[in-house]
Amino acid sequence: MKVQLRHQPSSTIARCFLAGGEPMRVESGAMVAHSAGVSLAAKAEGGIIAGLKRSVLAGESFFVSTFTAPPTGGWVDVAPALPGDMLALTITQDRPYFISRGGWIANSHAVTVEAKWGGLANLFGGEGGFGLRAHGDGEVVLGVFGAIDVIDLAPGEPVTIDTGHVVAYDLAMNFTIRRAVSGRSLQSLKSGEGFVFDFVGPGRVLLQTRNPGAFAAWAGSSASSG
Repeated sequence: MKVQLRHQPSSTIARCFLAGGEPMRVESGAMVAHSAGVSLAAKAEGGIIAGLKRSVLAGESFFVSTFTAPPTGGWVDVAPALPGDMLALTITQDRPYFISRGGWIANSHAVTVEAKWGGLANLFGGEGGFGLRAHGDGEVVLGVFGAIDVIDLAPGEPVTIDTGHVVAYDLAMNFTIRRAVSGRSLQSLKSGEGFVFDFVGPGRVLLQTRNPGAFAAWAGSSASSG
């Protein structure tokens, strides 16, 4: 699968080119268009239990769409629900990634994407918790809210990032999740911050410049006040 991005950065669409007979997996509802002859099958990837884990725990759809190109090859256009940029992330056997809730859009057939525990933050209203682990060899198409930012950390280099802005990170890195104001819930509420990641390199973190949870809260409060 080869990925070509169009209409960057605010309304990006990813065109995924497939060789003859090659399949790809797509988040339910993310397909925009496809070339003639491409076939579609939808099922609970990995079985019912895996589908439940992906939907209930990781916030993705229960069913995964599999698009398969005809013998002559073809393409599939995919896009996220929120406005923003997209990225084709290369996954290798020795470099799996954790993908936060809502970030995964599609992947090539040699990559496995499955629910994974990502930290305690989601249990307390943060954006950590369960997400997706991507491993294998190939491409994963990610969608973000806003623009994409990339932080590459040198060995031993630390960084602190709000959980709502983290899209994906290299699982080889050391990290912890904590309250933004350690041990002081009232201070966290006053600051407007919730939970943060503390990452230590070497490794890569992919960020989105807008926070979907914060936007949803703002939109809800604006609608109720109107």
